[in-house]
Amino acid sequence: MTDHTPRIVRTETPQGPCAQLRGRWGAAELGSESQWEAVSEQLRGCPAEPALGWDLRELQWLDHVGAQLLWNHWQHAWPAQLACTEGQRTMLSRVAQFTCMAPPPEPWRLGDQIDHLGVLVLHGVDHARHLLEMVGQLVLDLVRLARAPRKGPWRDVSGHLYRMGATALPITALVGFLIGVVLAYLMSLQLRQFGAESFIVNILGISLIRELGPMLAAILVAGRSGSAITAQIGVMRVTEELDAMRVMGIPHGFRLVMPRTLALALAMPLISVWTTLAALAGGMLAADIAMDISPSYFVQALPAAVKVGNLGLAMAKSVVFGAFIALIGCHWGLRVKPNTQSLGEGTTASVVSSITMVIIVDALFAVAFKNIGI
Repeated sequence: MTDHTPRIVRTETPQGPCAQLRGRWGAAELGSESQWEAVSEQLRGCPAEPALGWDLRELQWLDHVGAQLLWNHWQHAWPAQLACTEGQRTMLSRVAQFTCMAPPPEPWRLGDQIDHLGVLVLHGVDHARHLLEMVGQLVLDLVRLARAPRKGPWRDVSGHLYRMGATALPITALVGFLIGVVLAYLMSLQLRQFGAESFIVNILGISLIRELGPMLAAILVAGRSGSAITAQIGVMRVTEELDAMRVMGIPHGFRLVMPRTLALALAMPLISVWTTLAALAGGMLAADIAMDISPSYFVQALPAAVKVGNLGLAMAKSVVFGAFIALIGCHWGLRVKPNTQSLGEGTTASVVSSITMVIIVDALFAVAFKNIGI
């Protein structure tokens, strides 16, 4: 019975050592993992050296899989001594013709890195210029709205106010409540060591009302509403609705950007207050359970511990947060290209940019108004 197992037999000839290939070198035989490993091990024992000849005439079968295996082992070069049939040489030539060489890695050059940095800077400048144009157009649209308030897109504003504001209340209240509980429990462990349990009202009040409440609400709204704004406008780009609006003479800024910016700037302070109240409720509950501080004492001591200026600063920050989140969402939505990949990339960039903006603006407010409410 004929043995079809692919194998290599080393022989000595007058011209020197020779590797004779026998059996069937095809996809059916080499498809087995054990057979592939056995053949690979035999090939490693026959390195591609000029002194070693190769004889393929005893092969029963050779297809593209076996030819590719041999060509890779020969390091993409013909052996110095090769004996094969005309059909086998044609097969090997076809494999050699269509074998793709991996491009060599490009050397690191300082000039290329500088060019890449310059491209990134130019992209950033282009985004900043577009955002500045949107802010200027928003100011002009607000002036137009003030001159003719009856012609304003109030239905769009009210719809966005509901979708971005009212529908965000449950999730912001839940997250705010849990954050308040976590902060109260962590602070109770430290304050109890010094007998300063009553100061938890001061710590919770100033941290939640001044910083954590507005910033937490803004981050949640940035991930929720900012992405929705980009997706809505991006889909309009994909379905060519933006082009249709331009053809009909409907300005994008007055009908798309301004209603969303105005609605989110109005809704954001209310969401911030709502989130802060939920966080204070969670902290009040945790303080009562962990430190025996009654809710009545908490409510009575809170106005004396936190000045009204902190609440005003939080409201002012929230207005800025809301306006910038809407502008960034509209910016990335208007820059979406008419394909689904660009839509996904724009939505992701919108969320990341909005959250980064919230943190930067909050830091600027903290530095600029450090003496207010303290």
